[in-house]
Amino acid sequence: MTARKVIIIGSGPAGYTAAIYAARANLAPLMISGFQYGGQLMLTTLVENYPGFVDGVMGPELMQIMRKQAERFGTEVVADDVTAVDFTRRPFHVSAGDTTYEGDTVIVATGASATLLGLPSETALMGRGVSTCATCDGFFFKDQDIMVVGGGDSAMEEALYLSRLGRSVTVVHRRDSLRASKIMQDRALKHPNITLVWDSEVEDILDPAQGKVTAVKLRNVKTGALAERAVDGLFIAIGHQPNTGIFRGQLDLLPSGYVKVVPGTTQTSVPGVFAAGDVQDQVWRQAVTAAGMGCVAALEAERYLEATQAR
Repeated sequence: MTARKVIIIGSGPAGYTAAIYAARANLAPLMISGFQYGGQLMLTTLVENYPGFVDGVMGPELMQIMRKQAERFGTEVVADDVTAVDFTRRPFHVSAGDTTYEGDTVIVATGASATLLGLPSETALMGRGVSTCATCDGFFFKDQDIMVVGGGDSAMEEALYLSRLGRSVTVVHRRDSLRASKIMQDRALKHPNITLVWDSEVEDILDPAQGKVTAVKLRNVKTGALAERAVDGLFIAIGHQPNTGIFRGQLDLLPSGYVKVVPGTTQTSVPGVFAAGDVQDQVWRQAVTAAGMGCVAALEAERYLEATQAR
Protein backbone atom coordinates (compact mmCIF):
# COMPACT_ATOMS: atom_id res chain seq x y z
CA MET A 1 0.00 0.00 0.00
CA THR A 2 1.32 3.42 -0.98
CA ALA A 3 1.06 5.92 1.85
CA ARG A 4 -1.02 9.01 1.15
CA LYS A 5 0.78 12.29 1.68
CA VAL A 6 -2.18 13.76 3.60
CA ILE A 7 -5.17 12.08 5.22
CA ILE A 8 -7.92 14.36 6.50
CA ILE A 9 -10.33 13.01 9.10
CA GLY A 10 -13.57 14.99 9.16
CA SER A 11 -15.46 17.15 6.69
CA GLY A 12 -16.61 20.43 8.21
CA PRO A 13 -15.20 23.85 7.28
CA ALA A 14 -11.79 22.93 8.75
CA GLY A 15 -11.56 19.64 6.88
CA TYR A 16 -12.74 21.00 3.54
CA THR A 17 -10.45 24.02 3.69
CA ALA A 18 -7.50 21.80 4.55
CA ALA A 19 -8.43 19.60 1.59
CA ILE A 20 -8.61 22.56 -0.79
CA TYR A 21 -5.17 23.82 0.24
CA ALA A 22 -3.57 20.38 0.27
CA ALA A 23 -5.04 19.47 -3.12
CA ARG A 24 -3.86 22.73 -4.70
CA ALA A 25 -0.37 21.92 -3.37
CA ASN A 26 -0.49 18.67 -5.35
CA LEU A 27 -0.57 16.56 -2.20
CA ALA A 28 -3.55 14.47 -3.42
CA PRO A 29 -5.30 14.41 -0.04
CA LEU A 30 -7.62 11.64 1.06
CA MET A 31 -10.58 12.87 3.10
CA ILE A 32 -12.48 10.39 5.24
CA SER A 33 -15.63 12.42 5.61
CA GLY A 34 -17.75 10.26 7.86
CA PHE A 35 -21.28 9.21 6.97
CA GLN A 36 -22.65 12.47 8.40
CA TYR A 37 -20.40 14.86 6.54
CA GLY A 38 -20.41 18.63 6.89
CA GLY A 39 -20.25 19.02 10.67
CA GLN A 40 -22.52 21.27 12.69
CA LEU A 41 -23.37 23.49 9.71
CA MET A 42 -25.52 20.64 8.42
CA LEU A 43 -27.85 21.41 11.36
CA THR A 44 -28.17 25.11 10.57
CA THR A 45 -30.39 26.96 8.15
CA LEU A 46 -29.31 30.42 6.96
CA VAL A 47 -25.66 31.39 7.57
CA GLU A 48 -25.14 35.15 7.24
CA ASN A 49 -21.74 35.61 8.86
CA TYR A 50 -19.58 33.58 6.47
CA PRO A 51 -17.68 35.98 4.17
CA GLY A 52 -18.54 36.04 0.49
CA PHE A 53 -22.30 35.44 0.69
CA VAL A 54 -24.05 38.81 0.63
CA ASP A 55 -27.51 37.34 1.12
CA GLY A 56 -26.37 34.48 3.31
CA VAL A 57 -26.20 30.79 2.46
CA MET A 58 -27.86 27.70 3.85
CA GLY A 59 -25.49 25.67 6.03
CA PRO A 60 -25.80 22.41 4.04
CA GLU A 61 -25.37 24.35 0.79
CA LEU A 62 -22.17 25.95 2.06
CA MET A 63 -20.80 22.52 2.94
CA GLN A 64 -21.72 21.17 -0.48
CA ILE A 65 -19.95 24.09 -2.16
CA MET A 66 -16.81 23.46 -0.10
CA ARG A 67 -16.93 19.76 -0.88
CA LYS A 68 -17.19 20.39 -4.64
CA GLN A 69 -14.31 22.85 -4.47
CA ALA A 70 -12.13 20.32 -2.63
CA GLU A 71 -13.01 17.59 -5.14
CA ARG A 72 -12.38 19.91 -8.08
CA PHE A 73 -8.71 20.13 -7.12
CA GLY A 74 -8.33 16.37 -6.71
CA THR A 75 -9.38 15.51 -3.16
CA GLU A 76 -10.55 11.91 -2.86
CA VAL A 77 -13.50 11.65 -0.48
CA VAL A 78 -14.39 8.41 1.29
CA ALA A 79 -17.79 8.41 3.03
CA ASP A 80 -16.84 6.23 5.98
CA ASP A 81 -16.44 6.73 9.71
CA VAL A 82 -12.93 6.36 11.10
CA THR A 83 -12.96 3.62 13.73
CA ALA A 84 -9.31 3.55 14.83
CA VAL A 85 -5.97 5.30 14.33
CA ASP A 86 -2.39 4.33 15.05
CA PHE A 87 -0.07 7.31 15.33
CA THR A 88 2.72 5.30 17.01
CA ARG A 89 4.22 4.13 13.72
CA ARG A 90 5.01 5.71 10.40
CA PRO A 91 3.38 5.98 8.06
CA PHE A 92 0.35 6.62 10.25
CA HIS A 93 -2.53 4.13 10.08
CA VAL A 94 -6.16 5.22 9.84
CA SER A 95 -8.90 2.58 9.76
CA ALA A 96 -12.36 3.18 8.29
CA GLY A 97 -14.85 0.51 7.33
CA ASP A 98 -12.91 -2.56 6.21
CA THR A 99 -9.92 -0.56 5.00
CA THR A 100 -6.79 0.74 6.71
CA TYR A 101 -5.13 3.72 5.05
CA GLU A 102 -1.55 4.85 5.50
CA GLY A 103 -0.59 8.50 5.58
CA ASP A 104 2.63 10.51 5.92
CA THR A 105 0.59 13.24 7.65
CA VAL A 106 -2.86 13.36 9.19
CA ILE A 107 -5.12 16.36 9.74
CA VAL A 108 -7.72 15.79 12.46
CA ALA A 109 -10.85 17.87 11.80
CA THR A 110 -13.58 15.86 13.51
CA GLY A 111 -15.14 18.90 15.21
CA ALA A 112 -17.25 19.01 18.34
CA SER A 113 -20.88 18.29 19.02
CA ALA A 114 -23.14 20.53 21.05
CA THR A 115 -24.66 18.83 24.07
CA LEU A 116 -28.42 18.83 23.54
CA LEU A 117 -31.48 18.37 25.72
CA GLY A 118 -32.57 15.22 23.91
CA LEU A 119 -36.13 16.28 23.13
CA PRO A 120 -37.83 15.29 19.86
CA SER A 121 -39.14 18.86 19.51
CA GLU A 122 -35.58 20.15 19.88
CA THR A 123 -34.49 18.10 16.87
CA ALA A 124 -37.55 19.12 14.86
CA LEU A 125 -36.98 22.83 15.52
CA MET A 126 -33.19 22.94 15.24
CA GLY A 127 -32.41 25.85 12.93
CA ARG A 128 -36.04 26.98 13.16
CA GLY A 129 -35.84 28.82 16.45
CA VAL A 130 -33.63 26.39 18.35
CA SER A 131 -29.90 27.09 18.18
CA THR A 132 -26.63 26.22 19.88
CA CYS A 133 -24.75 29.37 18.83
CA ALA A 134 -25.74 32.93 19.71
CA THR A 135 -23.09 34.59 17.55
CA CYS A 136 -24.28 32.48 14.61
CA ASP A 137 -28.02 32.99 14.95
CA GLY A 138 -28.66 35.82 17.40
CA PHE A 139 -29.18 38.35 14.63
CA PHE A 140 -32.37 36.55 13.58
CA PHE A 141 -33.96 37.35 16.95
CA LYS A 142 -33.59 41.11 17.07
CA ASP A 143 -36.26 42.68 19.30
CA GLN A 144 -37.71 39.27 20.14
CA ASP A 145 -38.04 37.22 23.33
CA ILE A 146 -35.24 34.71 23.78
CA MET A 147 -34.53 31.89 26.22
CA VAL A 148 -31.10 30.45 27.08
CA VAL A 149 -30.67 27.09 28.81
CA GLY A 150 -27.57 26.61 30.96
CA GLY A 151 -25.71 27.86 33.99
CA GLY A 152 -22.04 28.01 33.04
CA ASP A 153 -19.84 30.67 31.52
CA SER A 154 -20.94 29.76 27.99
CA ALA A 155 -24.59 30.26 28.90
CA MET A 156 -23.86 33.63 30.48
CA GLU A 157 -21.84 34.71 27.44
CA GLU A 158 -24.70 33.67 25.18
CA ALA A 159 -27.24 35.53 27.34
CA LEU A 160 -25.15 38.71 27.47
CA TYR A 161 -24.58 38.65 23.72
CA LEU A 162 -28.28 38.07 23.04
CA SER A 163 -29.28 40.82 25.47
CA ARG A 164 -27.87 43.33 22.99
CA LEU A 165 -30.20 42.01 20.30
CA GLY A 166 -33.37 40.67 21.86
CA ARG A 167 -36.23 42.38 23.63
CA SER A 168 -35.77 40.08 26.61
CA VAL A 169 -33.55 37.16 27.58
CA THR A 170 -34.63 34.48 30.05
CA VAL A 171 -31.96 32.13 31.41
CA VAL A 172 -33.22 28.77 32.64
CA HIS A 173 -31.04 26.75 35.00
CA ARG A 174 -31.83 23.45 36.67
CA ARG A 175 -30.14 24.43 39.95
CA ASP A 176 -30.59 27.30 42.41
CA SER A 177 -27.12 28.73 41.74
CA LEU A 178 -24.99 29.24 38.64
CA ARG A 179 -21.84 27.34 37.76
CA ALA A 180 -20.44 30.35 35.89
CA SER A 181 -17.46 32.33 37.15
CA LYS A 182 -18.26 35.11 39.60
CA ILE A 183 -17.61 37.89 37.13
CA MET A 184 -19.90 36.32 34.51
CA GLN A 185 -22.60 35.74 37.12
CA ASP A 186 -22.46 39.35 38.24
CA ARG A 187 -22.75 40.65 34.70
CA ALA A 188 -25.76 38.50 33.94
CA LEU A 189 -27.55 38.99 37.25
CA LYS A 190 -27.17 42.75 37.11
CA HIS A 191 -28.23 43.09 33.48
CA PRO A 192 -31.67 44.73 33.24
CA ASN A 193 -32.59 42.70 30.17
CA ILE A 194 -31.80 39.26 31.62
CA THR A 195 -34.12 37.27 33.89
CA LEU A 196 -33.14 34.05 35.69
CA VAL A 197 -35.49 31.11 36.19
CA TRP A 198 -34.08 28.74 38.81
CA ASP A 199 -34.58 25.03 39.52
CA SER A 200 -36.17 24.43 36.14
CA GLU A 201 -35.71 22.18 33.12
CA VAL A 202 -37.13 22.36 29.62
CA GLU A 203 -39.93 19.82 29.37
CA ASP A 204 -40.91 20.56 25.78
CA ILE A 205 -40.54 23.12 22.99
CA LEU A 206 -43.52 24.42 21.05
CA ASP A 207 -44.47 24.26 18.26
CA PRO A 208 -43.08 21.80 15.67
CA ALA A 209 -46.45 21.83 13.90
CA GLN A 210 -45.94 25.51 13.08
CA GLY A 211 -42.31 24.96 12.12
CA LYS A 212 -41.07 27.55 14.60
CA VAL A 213 -40.54 28.15 18.31
CA THR A 214 -43.55 29.76 19.95
CA ALA A 215 -43.17 28.78 23.61
CA VAL A 216 -41.20 26.59 26.00
CA LYS A 217 -42.73 24.34 28.64
CA LEU A 218 -40.70 24.33 31.87
CA ARG A 219 -40.80 21.94 34.80
CA ASN A 220 -39.70 22.93 38.28
CA VAL A 221 -37.33 20.17 39.42
CA LYS A 222 -38.25 20.65 43.09
CA THR A 223 -42.03 20.94 42.89
CA GLY A 224 -42.77 19.32 39.55
CA ALA A 225 -44.93 22.30 38.59
CA LEU A 226 -45.23 23.01 34.87
CA ALA A 227 -45.17 26.48 33.35
CA GLU A 228 -45.26 27.74 29.80
CA ARG A 229 -43.35 30.77 28.58
CA ALA A 230 -43.84 32.38 25.20
CA VAL A 231 -40.49 32.85 23.42
CA ASP A 232 -39.32 33.25 19.85
CA GLY A 233 -35.98 31.53 20.18
CA LEU A 234 -34.29 28.94 22.40
CA PHE A 235 -30.50 28.73 22.72
CA ILE A 236 -29.01 25.57 24.21
CA ALA A 237 -25.78 26.35 26.09
CA ILE A 238 -25.10 23.28 28.21
CA GLY A 239 -21.73 22.43 26.72
CA HIS A 240 -19.89 20.92 23.78
CA GLN A 241 -18.18 17.56 23.45
CA PRO A 242 -15.16 17.37 21.13
CA ASN A 243 -15.22 14.35 18.85
CA THR A 244 -11.93 12.94 20.10
CA GLY A 245 -12.82 9.49 21.40
CA ILE A 246 -10.76 7.60 18.82
CA PHE A 247 -7.70 9.75 19.56
CA ARG A 248 -7.45 8.96 23.27
CA GLY A 249 -4.09 7.37 23.92
CA GLN A 250 -2.85 8.53 20.51
CA LEU A 251 -2.75 12.31 20.99
CA ASP A 252 -2.41 14.50 24.07
CA LEU A 253 -5.83 15.86 25.00
CA LEU A 254 -6.76 18.68 27.33
CA PRO A 255 -8.77 17.81 30.47
CA SER A 256 -11.84 19.06 28.56
CA GLY A 257 -11.21 16.45 25.88
CA TYR A 258 -10.10 18.85 23.15
CA VAL A 259 -6.91 18.07 21.22
CA LYS A 260 -3.90 19.82 22.72
CA VAL A 261 -1.92 21.82 20.17
CA VAL A 262 1.17 24.04 20.28
CA PRO A 263 -0.24 27.56 20.81
CA GLY A 264 -0.59 29.48 17.56
CA THR A 265 -0.31 26.33 15.46
CA THR A 266 -2.26 23.18 14.61
CA GLN A 267 0.61 20.91 15.69
CA THR A 268 -0.38 18.10 18.05
CA SER A 269 1.78 16.04 20.40
CA VAL A 270 2.68 13.76 17.47
CA PRO A 271 4.86 15.36 14.75
CA GLY A 272 3.06 15.06 11.43
CA VAL A 273 -0.41 15.01 12.97
CA PHE A 274 -2.31 18.29 12.98
CA ALA A 275 -5.66 19.31 14.46
CA ALA A 276 -7.91 22.03 13.07
CA GLY A 277 -11.30 23.50 13.85
CA ASP A 278 -13.65 22.79 16.73
CA VAL A 279 -11.81 19.61 17.71
CA GLN A 280 -9.12 21.86 19.21
CA ASP A 281 -10.97 25.20 19.56
CA GLN A 282 -13.07 25.42 22.71
CA VAL A 283 -13.38 29.22 22.60
CA TRP A 284 -14.60 30.59 19.26
CA ARG A 285 -16.21 27.64 17.45
CA GLN A 286 -17.08 29.57 14.29
CA ALA A 287 -17.15 28.27 10.72
CA VAL A 288 -14.76 30.97 9.56
CA THR A 289 -12.21 30.32 12.34
CA ALA A 290 -12.43 26.58 11.65
CA ALA A 291 -11.76 27.24 7.97
CA GLY A 292 -8.77 29.41 8.89
CA MET A 293 -7.34 26.61 11.02
CA GLY A 294 -7.89 24.14 8.20
CA CYS A 295 -5.77 26.38 5.97
CA VAL A 296 -3.02 26.51 8.62
CA ALA A 297 -3.10 22.73 9.09
CA ALA A 298 -2.65 22.08 5.37
CA LEU A 299 0.23 24.56 5.12
CA GLU A 300 1.89 23.07 8.19
CA ALA A 301 1.45 19.56 6.78
CA GLU A 302 3.04 20.70 3.52
CA ARG A 303 6.02 22.18 5.37
CA TYR A 304 6.37 19.04 7.44
CA LEU A 305 6.43 16.90 4.32
CA GLU A 306 9.07 19.12 2.75
CA ALA A 307 11.19 19.07 5.91
CA THR A 308 11.02 15.29 6.25
CA GLN A 309 11.39 14.69 2.53
CA ALA A 310 8.25 12.58 2.59
CA ARG A 311 6.96 14.61 -0.30
